[in-house]
Amino acid sequence: MTTQPPTPAQGAEAVPTCYRHPDRETYVRCQRCDRPICPDCMREAAVGHQCVECVAAGNRTMRPARSVFGGAVVRTPRVTWALLAINLLAYLAEAVRTEEVLERFQMSAASVEFHGEWWRLVTGAFLHAPPPSVWHIFFNMWALYAIGPGLERLLGSLRFAALYLLSAFGGSVAVYLFGMAAVGASGAIYGLFGALFVVSRRLGYDARGVIWLIAINVVLTFVVPGISWQGHLGGLVTGTLLTAAFAYAPAKGRTAVHLAATVVLLLALVGALVLLPPYELQRYLYGL
Repeated sequence: MTTQPPTPAQGAEAVPTCYRHPDRETYVRCQRCDRPICPDCMREAAVGHQCVECVAAGNRTMRPARSVFGGAVVRTPRVTWALLAINLLAYLAEAVRTEEVLERFQMSAASVEFHGEWWRLVTGAFLHAPPPSVWHIFFNMWALYAIGPGLERLLGSLRFAALYLLSAFGGSVAVYLFGMAAVGASGAIYGLFGALFVVSRRLGYDARGVIWLIAINVVLTFVVPGISWQGHLGGLVTGTLLTAAFAYAPAKGRTAVHLAATVVLLLALVGALVLLPPYELQRYLYGL
C-alpha cells in the first residue's frame, strides 16, 4: 500500500499568504478586515497594522484637516515664495529694460482711463523703483518674507493669495481714483499689515505691536516724499476688510462666506473703477 503525503486539511493548517500577493507567506493580519498582509501591504495603525484598502477607506471617511480660518493646512507657504519670486523676476526685468518695462506695465491712471490698459492695475503692483535703487523692493520683500508665511498658514494658500492680490488691486484702484502713477507691492504689503492686525485681535493676541507697525508706516507714507499714500491706504483698507470677513465668518458655511466676501469686494473695486472717473475726483480734491 502506498502512503500519500498529508494534505493541508489532513495535517497542519495551511500557511496563510498575503491576500494581494499569494506567493508571499505571512502571519500578520489587518486589524480591520483580518486579511493576511505582507510587509509591502502593511500600514501602521494606532494598534497593529492595516491593509492598504482599509487605510484608503478610512481616509475617505475622515474630514481633511483645516487651518485656523478654514483653509487647507499649509506646510510649505508656496504662495509666499511664488510671490517673492515674481517680484524679484520683475525687478530683474526692470534692471535689463527699465524704460520699456515701466512704460508698459507701471500703474498709470491716464493709461487705464484713456487707453484701456487695465493690466496695469495688477502689473504695477509687481514693479518697484528701478535700479540702482534697491530699498523699495528690499523693504517690501522683507515684509512679505517676515509675515507672509505665518498668514498663509493661518488663512490657507487660496485665501492668502486672494488677500495679497486683492490688496494690491485695491491699492491700484486708489491710485487710479486719487493719484496719477505708482509702482510697488506696498499696497499688498499694507493689506498684509491690516490682515495681521485682524487675525491678532481675532485670536486674542496682543495687537499693540501690529498697531505700532501700521502707525509708523502710515506716518512714513505722508512724511517721506515720493511715496504713494493712495496705494498704501487703499491696500490697507482692502486687506483689513477682506481678512475681517475671513476671520469672523461663522463656522457653518464659512467657505461660502469667504468666497462671497472675496467676490463682493472685487466687484466693489471694479465698480469704483467703472463709475468713478479719476480726473473728476482729482479736480475736486486738488482744485485742478
